[in-house]
Amino acid sequence: MDEGRRRTLHGRRRGKKLRAGQQSLLDTLLPRLLLALPADAARKIDLARAFGGRLPTDGVWLEVGFGAGEHLVWQAEQHPGVGLIGCEPYLNGVAKCLAHIERTGVKNIRLFADDARFVMAALPPRSLSRAFVLFPDPWPKTRHHKRRFVQRETLDTLAGLMIPGSGASARDRRSELPALDGRACLHPSGLRMAGRTSGGLARPAGRLAADPLRAKDAGRPTGRCFLRLVRR
Repeated sequence: MDEGRRRTLHGRRRGKKLRAGQQSLLDTLLPRLLLALPADAARKIDLARAFGGRLPTDGVWLEVGFGAGEHLVWQAEQHPGVGLIGCEPYLNGVAKCLAHIERTGVKNIRLFADDARFVMAALPPRSLSRAFVLFPDPWPKTRHHKRRFVQRETLDTLAGLMIPGSGASARDRRSELPALDGRACLHPSGLRMAGRTSGGLARPAGRLAADPLRAKDAGRPTGRCFLRLVRR
């Protein structure tokens, strides 16, 4: 994390000691995929430059908190014309995501190993055609609610980044979704509810069973719900 940035996250950034191979990926592969923020805070990220000199033909998607990267890499495989930006501050998860990227050979992912709100503040307006916010709020106590990612300010920023008609997908545990649902439904600046379901996306044969988005298809109860928002 850039020490010049204000600390905005709570919780650990590292877990158990990384294996030599994981540390090697952080040292060698991550710098090639790293999404750099402009040195001048008034400037916006040049997305064409970030993705090799031209904008992805099918748009740019953002995933906030990609965990170990199973969903992010799966989306990259299924949508090679999309440029995906994944944000995850937990370095052990970043290392696992890099292993998936190396294994699959996908080329359309850029990573940011810090708070997604720094990226959101630097993206050009109306530059995202889809966004994923997966299990963002691990703070159930009332006194910790200010630590949650999904707040009015965050939704305001996200709405300004979405192309009209584009979608944002939020997923959380059933116990947490009512609060997430309420914050989203009360949002005035362009996001509207488009659906709410249980379960998840189909799990392709042979893919990572650990991905909670596809656990239901593998025959395991997920205890998760899915909320879809659309930019008006």
